Amino acid sequence: MFQITGVALIATFLALIVKEQKPNFAFLLIVFTGAAIFLFLVDQIYQIIAMIQKLAANARVNVVYVETILKIIGIAYIAEFAAQITKDAGQGAIASKIELGGKILILAMAIPILTVMIETIIRLIPG
Repeated sequence: MFQITGVALIATFLALIVKEQKPNFAFLLIVFTGAAIFLFLVDQIYQIIAMIQKLAANARVNVVYVETILKIIGIAYIAEFAAQITKDAGQGAIASKIELGGKILILAMAIPILTVMIETIIRLIPG
């Protein structure tokens, strides 16, 4: 965490200094820093996904549901990352559309899981 924070703070200070002379370069520096931090975390993300898949296998949960949930989480993170970059570029309206698109995709992917949950609850209700 200290490495991520250090890289982020250094990039922030550099961007503030460079922004006065070359705002486009400052924006690219921020985007590059965000991508670098993401790449730094890829190994941790892989370990988390592997752990979740192992837990699901031990609990005998259908792999399709676990994969769907992981895709939903991925969509949420990607949409948030893209929206933040777009906001940094001063395009709040586009950022809002990215967030809306992410939410709609998440809802569309969650429908099969919600359907199974509702069907399971209905089967458990006596009568």
